[in-house]
Amino acid sequence: TRDTRARASLVPAAATMHSAMATCAPAMACTSVARPTRARASKPGRSAGVPGSIDVPTRRRPHTSTRSNALVARAAPKFLIDKLESSTQTHKELTFRLADPDVASDAKEFQKLSKALGELTNVVEQYKRFKECELGIFEAKQMVRDAAGDLEMEEMAREEASTLLAEMDALEEKMTLALLPTDPLDAKNIMLEIRAGTGGDEAGIWAGDLWKMYQRHANNQGWQATIVSQNPADAGGYKEIVVELIGESVYSQLKWEAGVHRVQRVPATESQGRVQTSTATVAVMPEVDEVEVKIDEKDISLTTARSGGAGGQNVNKVETAVDLMHKPTGIRIFCTEERSQMKNRIRAMQILRSRLFELQLEERNKEITGRRKAQVGSGARSEKIRTYNWKDSRVSDHRLGENYPLDSFLNGDVKLAIGACQAMEQREKLEELNAEMNTQI
Repeated sequence: TRDTRARASLVPAAATMHSAMATCAPAMACTSVARPTRARASKPGRSAGVPGSIDVPTRRRPHTSTRSNALVARAAPKFLIDKLESSTQTHKELTFRLADPDVASDAKEFQKLSKALGELTNVVEQYKRFKECELGIFEAKQMVRDAAGDLEMEEMAREEASTLLAEMDALEEKMTLALLPTDPLDAKNIMLEIRAGTGGDEAGIWAGDLWKMYQRHANNQGWQATIVSQNPADAGGYKEIVVELIGESVYSQLKWEAGVHRVQRVPATESQGRVQTSTATVAVMPEVDEVEVKIDEKDISLTTARSGGAGGQNVNKVETAVDLMHKPTGIRIFCTEERSQMKNRIRAMQILRSRLFELQLEERNKEITGRRKAQVGSGARSEKIRTYNWKDSRVSDHRLGENYPLDSFLNGDVKLAIGACQAMEQREKLEELNAEMNTQI
């Protein structure tokens, strides 16, 4: 029967949710990305030669005429169906758990489960519609059989099947993208560190301009920005500034800003009108809890000093500033922003944890991928991710090979470049997924 055939097309549900299931980021959802394709020749039991599709195992179907075969929907990859079935089952379990009074009374647990449910809802609904399209194609095929030579009815059935096939293709692409692994750090807040690189006084001024750019972007996103530590440069700008950014998906956006930013312009300090090239480095460190990074007190050297500057007699007469050194790594943090020594010590430890976690993350990623480089480098002019050219009024992103208007970029409109970086990462993950599929043949 039709219900039996529909059930036969499903793969048994997996026991647990695949950790990589998540909704596709808005910046990437509008980007057309090709689905992974099989590189090897078709074998018996696999779909053969469907244009623009993934060459994957097909489900068993009874023999039909040549004309009727055109209405048979190709099968989605088994690994995709397995994970979608797993997510559907997990969605049901989460819905059931959220109805539990004990969970509803625990605000933290309820929020955690609600977030997990929300991440699955979109892809589960897409999968439900995918199966409805598959069933609709089967019904159209039955209509062709029952047409008994009625060409008008047969044509209507074929048009309906063609529409459903196109919808299934679009749904399969969206569901494949939903399978791509997400960065578990994407939801974290960050410590943004900007340092003057090569270029003397102009480098410090440029570091200040970069901070203004990110400050405008943070305002546009509704993020909260708090300066944690700063070391002003003599000619303006900063030798170094560390800012805490709190908000939604801060790390997922600004992680693409880590690296060397090069500027080419006539500095305000240049009397001859010559163009100078200077740099500033940007580090993006996800905030971490104490349980994520353990710091031995014996590895810390801490001294205090008077902060000076604004803040009343307390900061000028009492030693509120904290100078912290982590002996194993040589990381040094001087924190003066708070008005009490205790608060500055807490801030300094917070920055230290973020920097140590950044180092651990780099080492881990190098081991996993074997190809990731350190975020910042030495600050040399050649180690650049982006160049800001005043003469041509453009910003060139060297990772993407794309140019953007300088004025809008400096005003904080960096979302286009961030979205392009996300799409680039998406393509790389699809290539890895394609390679994984090929090894399973």
